[in-house]
Amino acid sequence: MEGVMSLDVSLMVDGREVYSANITHNLGQMARAAGIYMQLWRPSEIGCEYAKDIEDAIALGLADMVARPSHYEQFDAENGWGTYRDFVPWIAKYLEALRKHPNAIIEVSI
Repeated sequence: MEGVMSLDVSLMVDGREVYSANITHNLGQMARAAGIYMQLWRPSEIGCEYAKDIEDAIALGLADMVARPSHYEQFDAENGWGTYRDFVPWIAKYLEALRKHPNAIIEVSI
């Protein structure tokens, strides 16, 4: 059930968690529109193991989202659980962590 599940991401350095965050699956469609769904939800399926492997794509997707808010707001969840207004800062914080820990191993739980 997409509405009740979430994406959990963690960055691990030497077996220690240096970053973790979660967000609703309701934002999957918005992530797809921004071209960053696979990098966020399924990085291992596209051969991405380390933070540096997804950093550029996440930065590009975020930049497009910031440049075109009205385009992405159309993907807001009708029930209010998962909005552009919530997703952009979440991505920005994750990108900051990716840049801070480029050799961190990405762990995703969905």
